[in-house]
Amino acid sequence: MWSIEYLTGRWSPGIGDPHFMGWFTAVSYLVCAVVAAFFATCLNQMEERRGGRFWLAITALMLFLGVNKQLDLQSLFAEAGRQISLAQGWYHQRRVVQVSFSAAFTTALIGAFLWFAKRHRDLYKRYSLASFGLLFLIGFVAIRAAAFHHVDEIIQYDLHGIKMNWVLELAGIYMIMLEAVRELFASAIRKG
Repeated sequence: MWSIEYLTGRWSPGIGDPHFMGWFTAVSYLVCAVVAAFFATCLNQMEERRGGRFWLAITALMLFLGVNKQLDLQSLFAEAGRQISLAQGWYHQRRVVQVSFSAAFTTALIGAFLWFAKRHRDLYKRYSLASFGLLFLIGFVAIRAAAFHHVDEIIQYDLHGIKMNWVLELAGIYMIMLEAVRELFASAIRKG
């Protein structure tokens, strides 16, 4: 019989990245969420409901990614998968499942982004910097989801103390935040 304790295995709740850059990134996600929520509220007050919903979705995404940054929920998911594979006897074939999951997850992320870009072309063009920021984050999340050792080495690459995963993740966050701040200032100037 499976239980929560069994499925969590070696995972336990705690701070996933207690270092300065981990906290800096988590706080960056939170600040981005606050800025996005503020901009969404402004858009809703100006009766721009579609833009408001777009920025509310970004708010929710930033909050989730910020919480996940420190709780390391993907490790919980991986540990549950490990426990299930051990219990069902297919642990030795786990690489096939990992590759399949990573391919499906990455395809779904890219597909969702492309669907959004096509279906909401006006929002994609209007908020192009935020859209590219989302693309950076999608790339980062997809690479992290792959969790292959050689892929992980690429994003852990250190160039004079700067890790590539920091560049990908923070660039995405700050592109989104910059777009919201830029739009807030532009709308304030139009009003004033």
